[in-house]
Parts: sequence; structure tokens; C-alpha cells
Amino acid sequence: MDFSPLAERIRPKSLDEYIGQEHLIGQGAVLRKAIASGHIPSLIFWGPPGVGKTTLAQIISKDLKRPFYTLSAINSGVKDIRDVIEKSQSKGLFNNSSILFIDEIHRFSKSQQDSLLGAVEKGTITLIGATTENPSFEVIPALLSRCQVYILKPFSKENLIHLLHHALEKDEKLKRKKIEIKEHEALLRLSGGDARKLLNILEIVVDAEKNEELTITDKLVTDTIQQNIVLYDKAGENHYDIISAFIKSIRGSDPNAAVYWLARMVDGGEDPLFIARRLVISASEDIGNANPTALVIANNCFQAVNMVGYPECEIILSQAVVYLACSAKSNTSYLAIKKAKAIVKEHGALPVPLHLRNAPTQLMKELNYGKEYNYSHDNPGNFAHQEYLPEEIKDTKLYEPGNNARENEFVQHLRSLWKSKYQY
Repeated sequence: MDFSPLAERIRPKSLDEYIGQEHLIGQGAVLRKAIASGHIPSLIFWGPPGVGKTTLAQIISKDLKRPFYTLSAINSGVKDIRDVIEKSQSKGLFNNSSILFIDEIHRFSKSQQDSLLGAVEKGTITLIGATTENPSFEVIPALLSRCQVYILKPFSKENLIHLLHHALEKDEKLKRKKIEIKEHEALLRLSGGDARKLLNILEIVVDAEKNEELTITDKLVTDTIQQNIVLYDKAGENHYDIISAFIKSIRGSDPNAAVYWLARMVDGGEDPLFIARRLVISASEDIGNANPTALVIANNCFQAVNMVGYPECEIILSQAVVYLACSAKSNTSYLAIKKAKAIVKEHGALPVPLHLRNAPTQLMKELNYGKEYNYSHDNPGNFAHQEYLPEEIKDTKLYEPGNNARENEFVQHLRSLWKSKYQY
């Protein structure tokens, strides 16, 4: 009897069995065509937990008939990487580089990532890294430049429901019972979109019921797994719920709650840099120019946490969290860029007004590039009244200052310069 988890028992063996990510592996999609050609570059799969990053790497290896090695960044080091590279070099006679799959590659240190560079550049190995974090921040530039980044999207509700029924139809163990899924909501909600967790929950519910016939309802699912949900799961729904509560507590100016949710993450072993990055984002999104120092504090917190690490960095995090929670709040900068992007999408690439264009050549000068530009510092108060937006959208208001002491100062200054243009 196969005692492996359900998610492993029904893991897809081919692209045709693979569920989701049609933008990458659907008919005619970019990654499917690369696999069909027999030549793929080193890759980084970026997406939330349980969307098929590991499975896709295994399918690629199988389709290309390449040796496949896997390492986890949590418990692997430079020595393990070198061992794989040496094994791959010994198989080089077959003219096929081995595939090295590294799960959670964002957890590798700079020195660990550096140890991959030579082998990736020479083609000794084809790297496939998996990460839940933005690789632009977590993967060193030298390695990132040698890899193609593919974004894996969260499963849709339809994908997840299809996966559940696929499990009931294909898994030999589940087929021994007569199972009907009458309600899906609890299964989907508790899995948080993570396919692996969804299948684990389904298996727990089925194993808990001894009857040969089983009707799965939301109540049955909730009652069965209530005792099985961990207090903090870094790869599951609870992870996202707690970081959401954490940020909303800061936004809501409640330092007590913010520090509590921080403690929950620290106690659960959350990556301190993950927490610190969220503080940097919150400092701009939720506090902004109501207190510009908040971004300075958050950025310094990130640097200090990176330098110190656990356990002492929890004090640094707590200090920054309390400061941000107690700060005045404004989301006006966040709203401004959202409005600006909407206008760009609506109007497309509007031409830059002639007086604002650079004129590095004689021809451009003859075409009046920059001719009417009035240099601000040549005017009293270092200000020249002229239009800086394209003609089609002139007088559009994107930034609307919030009602707080700092931004009220902005309003007064803008009004003194622009008069009616910046009347709010």
C-alpha cells in the first residue's frame, strides 16, 4: 500500500496532466514551446505556495530526460551545491546538463548563490529555483541575470475544484470509498489556494470518517480539521492571515495589536526580513508624507535586521512596529500612483511637451526641443509657472494631500506657488 500523502500520489507526470498555469504551459505558451524544443535556460519560478513549482520542475526534467537533483535552501549549504555540480560534471559525457531544483531559493545566502554562478554560466547545470518572494529582492543580480523568471499564478476556484474531483477519480485509496463533495467552501477557504494543503485537508477528512460512504460538507470539514490547524504556518493560509492582521493593526494605529501579531510571527519562526520588508512598504503606503521619517525608520530597521538576525532583531522589529503604529497616517502617495497608472493605461504614451524635452543634438534644437523651458532656479523662489503635464491631461489632480500637519504644510506651499491649480 502507498503511504505517501495524497498530493504526492496524484502528482502530475506530464504537462497534459498539469492543472493551471495555462499562460506558461498551455498549447503554444512560451514555456511549453521551450520544453518542446529541448532547450531551456536556467529558470526561477515565482509564485505563492502550492501552485505547482516543484511539480513543473520535475515534469521538465522528465520531458527533457535530464538527471534531476533537488535541494532545499532551508537545510542545504555550499557543500551540497558543490556535490551536485561534481555529479553533473561526471555525467557531462551525455551532453545533457543536469537540472538542479532549489526550493525556497530566496533563503540562500549571497555566498550560497555565488557558488551556483560558474556552473550555471557554463551550462554544467540548469538551475530551476522556486521562490514565494520577489526574486528581484532575494536573488543576487549576477544569478538573476542568468535566469529566466516565470510567474506562477494562484489557482482559480475552478482549478481547485477540478483538482478535488480529479483526486476522487484517480487516487486508488480514495476510490475505495463512495465520496461526494457536497460543499467546497470550507476546503477552499482553509487551504488558502494552496493545492498541496487542499489535498492534505481532503485526506484528513476522508481518513477521519470510517464509513464507506461519505458526504463532505463545510461543517464536516471545519469540525474535522479544527484541531489540526497549526498556530502559525509559514507556507499556508495562517501566514497570510497574520501578516494581514499585522499590517492592518499598524494602519489602524494600534501598537498593542501590531506587537502581538509581530510576536506571533516571531514565535512561528517567520523570516525577519520578510517582516521588515512589509514595514518598509507600510511606511510608504499607510504613513507616507504624514510622517516621512517613518520610511527612514523602516528602511534602517530592514538594514539592522539583516545585520543582526534572530534573536536580537526582534527588539529592532518591535521598535519599528511601535513607531509606525503610532505615526500619523496618509495613503495619498499610494492613491496618487494608482491614479497616475490608470491615466497612463487610459491615454497611452502621451508625447512629452516640447519645452520639457532634452535637446542633445543640433537637429533637436532646430525642432524646438526644450526651447520654451523656463529653468526654475533662474526665477524668484526657485519656481517657474509652466505646464509639466501633457496637454491632453493638463490640470489633472493626482496628488490630493491628506488632512495632517505635514501635508497641510505641503498644501500651503503648493497654493503659494500655483494659486488656483492646487486648490483642494
